[in-house]
Amino acid sequence: MADFMGSPLWHAMVLLAQGLAIIAFVMISLLFLVYGDRKVWAAVQMRRGPNVVGPWGILQTVADALKYVLKEIVVPSGADKFVFFLAPFLSMMLALFAWVAIPFAPGWVMADINVGILFIFAVSSLEVYGVIMGGWASNSKYPFLASLRSAAQMISYEVSLGLIIIGVIISAGTMNLSGIVESQRGAYGMLNWYWLPHLPMLVLFFISAMAETNRPPFDLSEAESELVAGHMTEYSSTPYLLFMGGEYIAIWLMCALISILFFGGWLSPIPGLPDGALWMFLKMTFWFFMIAMVKAMVPRYRYDQLMRIGWKVFLPMSLAWVVLIAFLARFQVLDGFWARWDHLVPIGQTVVGG
Repeated sequence: MADFMGSPLWHAMVLLAQGLAIIAFVMISLLFLVYGDRKVWAAVQMRRGPNVVGPWGILQTVADALKYVLKEIVVPSGADKFVFFLAPFLSMMLALFAWVAIPFAPGWVMADINVGILFIFAVSSLEVYGVIMGGWASNSKYPFLASLRSAAQMISYEVSLGLIIIGVIISAGTMNLSGIVESQRGAYGMLNWYWLPHLPMLVLFFISAMAETNRPPFDLSEAESELVAGHMTEYSSTPYLLFMGGEYIAIWLMCALISILFFGGWLSPIPGLPDGALWMFLKMTFWFFMIAMVKAMVPRYRYDQLMRIGWKVFLPMSLAWVVLIAFLARFQVLDGFWARWDHLVPIGQTVVGG
């Protein structure tokens, strides 16, 4: 038995089980995210929302998913069929793939790599290709215009997200997500988390995350009043479901990143209470609720306004913040409030022996 547990087959089986567990968690969460999103939107508009299928309407998302799966798939004439079907599949798979590096608790991560945050953004940045491929393969001008919009929008706000994360990396001294969480551990609970020393960037990260995932009020690639349904205009049935699923999974991923980078991940907010994956899940749920509230209350931006904010406001602010944090961390301002790594070398001293 010991020999089998050390064999490549055993490791492959363990990886398969971990992958299936992650997919199950994300897909089950997806059902409740859509339901919760619709309920929040309905509450803001003072109506009931889903309340017919199942208790309190909780099975409405399942019914909608079955409806999409059983509908006929319509392919536009002149469309590139291979790329047309590859685009939604790629969008969904890349959104799922990024979850392999998300830690939910100590040891509860499929790939605890040293450059975990870099891996996630390398994968998530590829999701724009699914949007571009879907718009181009549809052989229609509205989806193509929407895909170009989305490409410019996602690339613009990835720059801001990357610079904001650099500030957190400087404070934590690591790109490992578990290490970033552990660097926020302290005797003061939630006051030790990075939301406090990086508060301005938390606001920018929250807004940039919505713009990166095409979430209202920044869903300008899907603006119904201008582009019908954006890059998904010509899609129906299961391909459309894959596009929408990939979008919600990307939003859920951003909720996980906000929880890890700024709110201590699985750490308890109150000293003395045990840490655990439950705290991580509650924090992710809270941030999804905040995103749902923004969707319900904030009107859609114009495209030129969105791009102006990204390049003329968020980019200079995040770049200036990186320079400021580097200075504050290097000189240990406020007793190292912005520098949490253990191997900090005091100013004026050098490391001997490499």
